[in-house]
Amino acid sequence: MDKEKKIIDEIRFELLNNVNGLTDKQLNKRVEDGRWTIMQVLDHLYLMERSLTKAIQTTLEKGEVQEVESKPVHFTVNRSTKVDAPPFVIPTEEKLTLQEMKDKLEASRKDLLSFLETTSKEDLQKKAYPHPIFGKIRLDEWVPFIGYHEKRHIEQIIELKSKL
Repeated sequence: MDKEKKIIDEIRFELLNNVNGLTDKQLNKRVEDGRWTIMQVLDHLYLMERSLTKAIQTTLEKGEVQEVESKPVHFTVNRSTKVDAPPFVIPTEEKLTLQEMKDKLEASRKDLLSFLETTSKEDLQKKAYPHPIFGKIRLDEWVPFIGYHEKRHIEQIIELKSKL
């Protein structure tokens, strides 16, 4: 899982680099009606990582063994296909500080990495969890998906920053 961990680490570094230096006021500012604030994008990413880590763990524990072909999860970065966030990853309206959000993101990443330490790629390849567009994705491919999903939202953050 070293390759997968490298992907999510590099993208998380890029994500944080894009928000470091912004004030809490800027991060919580709504620049366009009907769009999330930068902080809400970060909260969405936190909620997504948290829920996917739980889904991967539960599926590994209770899911059935199945043969699922590899999916091109790197296409997640393509923003031409709009995907509505499922209700459980809709961000809070609450104003947060960058430090609070960094702590949350650090905690969700720590949980994911701790889990990955206790399992093998081979075990993760034997089970799958459904995605609204890709269909069933093998559990080992959900890890880089988390990174590519963050990369997709880095583009959104860059757009929002340009409107501050």
